[in-house]
Amino acid sequence: MEKVYWLDQIKLQDRAKVGDKAFYLSRMMQRGYPVVPGFVISAEVLRQFLETINSSESLVADLPDSSLHLDVANWRQLQQVASRLRQEIIAANVPSQWVSTIFAATKEWQTKYLILQPTLSVFNISQDIGNISGLLEPIFCGCDEDAIASGLKRIWNQLFRARSLLYWQRQGVDLQNVNLAVLVQPMQNAIASGSLHANASGWTIEATWGLGVALTRGEVLPDVYYIQPETGIVLERHLGNKLLAYRLDDGISATTQAPLQSILTDENNGLVAYLLLEESQKQYALPESSLPQIIALGNQLVSELGNSFTVQWSIAEIDAVSHLQITEVNTPLTPVPNLKLIKGLGAATGKVTASAYVINSLEKPEQIPEGVVLVVPTIAPDWLAVMQKVAAIVTVQGGLTSHGAILSRELGIPAVVSAKDATVLIQTGEKLLVDGDRGEIYRLRDSKARNQEISIPVPSVSPDHPHLSSQPPMIATQLMVNLSQPNLIERSQTLPVDGVGLLRSELMLLNILEGQHPHNWIMSGRRSELLELWTQQIINFVRAFTPRPVFYRALDWRFSEFSSTYTPPSATHSILGDRGTLSYLNNPGVFELELTALLNVQKAGYSNLRLLLPFVRSVAEFSFCRQKVEQIGLTQMSQFQLWIMAEVPSVLFLLPEYVKAGVAGISIGTNDLTQLLLGVDREQGQLTKIFDERHPAVMGAIAQLIQMAKNADIPCAICGQAPALYPEIIDKLVEWGITSISVEPEAVERTHYAIARAEHRLILAAARRTIH
Repeated sequence: MEKVYWLDQIKLQDRAKVGDKAFYLSRMMQRGYPVVPGFVISAEVLRQFLETINSSESLVADLPDSSLHLDVANWRQLQQVASRLRQEIIAANVPSQWVSTIFAATKEWQTKYLILQPTLSVFNISQDIGNISGLLEPIFCGCDEDAIASGLKRIWNQLFRARSLLYWQRQGVDLQNVNLAVLVQPMQNAIASGSLHANASGWTIEATWGLGVALTRGEVLPDVYYIQPETGIVLERHLGNKLLAYRLDDGISATTQAPLQSILTDENNGLVAYLLLEESQKQYALPESSLPQIIALGNQLVSELGNSFTVQWSIAEIDAVSHLQITEVNTPLTPVPNLKLIKGLGAATGKVTASAYVINSLEKPEQIPEGVVLVVPTIAPDWLAVMQKVAAIVTVQGGLTSHGAILSRELGIPAVVSAKDATVLIQTGEKLLVDGDRGEIYRLRDSKARNQEISIPVPSVSPDHPHLSSQPPMIATQLMVNLSQPNLIERSQTLPVDGVGLLRSELMLLNILEGQHPHNWIMSGRRSELLELWTQQIINFVRAFTPRPVFYRALDWRFSEFSSTYTPPSATHSILGDRGTLSYLNNPGVFELELTALLNVQKAGYSNLRLLLPFVRSVAEFSFCRQKVEQIGLTQMSQFQLWIMAEVPSVLFLLPEYVKAGVAGISIGTNDLTQLLLGVDREQGQLTKIFDERHPAVMGAIAQLIQMAKNADIPCAICGQAPALYPEIIDKLVEWGITSISVEPEAVERTHYAIARAEHRLILAAARRTIH
């Protein structure tokens, strides 16, 4: 390593060494724009570092001079190779003279913390490689030699994550042609942070309180401003949903922070997450005086960058004066003209570009092309076979806990719900870019834009935690996974989970029911056939996770989901229908068949099966079900447990009676609990601001249920969508004593780390109390 490249001194010929991100920032800085200072550790340094790992058994030793060829269809091999590469990089030593050079360069900033940003350039390719911003994420670290060395390795090993290897292999890009440099900048606290997205049809400004970490991690819904570029007029503004913010641990509390409400301090990188005061949550984060500055900056940048670009910005307060600073500049490799934005709610993460396939009716189509963006009014559970063929979904109706959203997260396909008028504004065959992270759909009107984004569906790799090690930290709280689809078993069984916390039986059965309700199978003389299929479906899951427990939730259909084939008389005019255990009283035949399938699983030699009863309204309903369970013979196996879903608010008053009646444990279903406590239909996306699991009434109910379970000496789990959608509540769940948390496969790794941080915080707090 010969030198570092300062942003204000980078030349055109340095572009390959410093990467595009740093090159654009240097260009802006040298033309007088307010860019945060920094320097670049060139891409050549990574090549030199890999050459220092010269063990004969090293997998990375030959990488500087050779290519890595993988069978990307073999996900197990992909994961193993990626894990081995990253382990070698983390275990190696960065030469001390390199670290000393870098540390010496940082001293002029007099800062305690740094941000290390990957900055890429890719050469010797003829095709557009798409948007690669999601492959690599920045790393925060302390400003000392050990932290810098560790941070560098954490940046470098991102290039060898499974999702990154898959991306380059699919794009036909040789790793030798991927130059990864590292931009080093000082970190300083911000009043507000956000972005300006510019394109020919309009500008969008997003803003949140504090550092931009909450925005990039998707932990807040930012304030949004829609700007007319020609005049700078604010056409619309929408207040976001900002519960938390981030600042640096400088010993000074933010003015927007609620007293004693820091919910997470990471001593390794100096980041502190804190809850915002209710007053701050109701205010726009961007100071009114700063909005014209950002608009003026955008107008200036058009002359430099053209009509399509994205600028990340922050507003710092220095000597009581607000300073607008540019932290990042991105321009598309191919300009994307004529984008029209449709807004919705991001329900499942990921980005994909594909042709639209629009369906205006509520009837399930018989055939649908593969790999399209499905645009529909809403998604019913029996559309599962259709969803398994598509690249992404867009729905006009539905919220974050709707069936379409839940299925999309489990299947790992991007989804945007509550996209108003999408079926009217979009036509079949149009090219769309669906951004499930931001809840945005772009209509691409120019063929040049068609390959701007591709989907990167890599199982078990979380984009939210680039710093994941091969060995995640130990946790005491059980972490489990929600499942329903047999085709997800193989890749889910290797996740760091303690079992299946929720096996959604009704979604599992959709694979075999041929569009008919189980009642119809029984009435048409196909009971034995259904029993055999049902048994085998369950065995597929319990066998894969043995000896880890599998919590099978009994059928919980709303009548409307199969109204075309079966409508119970009692449910004809009901919103909720005879859901859950009430349906077993009204139609015991289906429930008895279900219990027989569970007994067959036990007889096949599996003892890890548990039963969850859904939507239990009364002790009488539970007692009826328990009697059926005992009559069938399930309780003869000592490991068997009978639990209930805690989702009907009556459980808040009846739990002691349920325990006396034989309930062995409860699992909190936050979706229905929130719906019934707040009186809000979970399927209505426009009511998202009201349907919020973080509402004080809902959080209070969860706290009460956990405490009541403790008092009764039974376990209390949570398996609703809340922990995955709002990871900030995990701190509270762990503090209150939740025994297990169950989430979708895509949320397992980030939830694991959230639990570890929460437990670590509690241990530290207890230690401090002991000392004092």
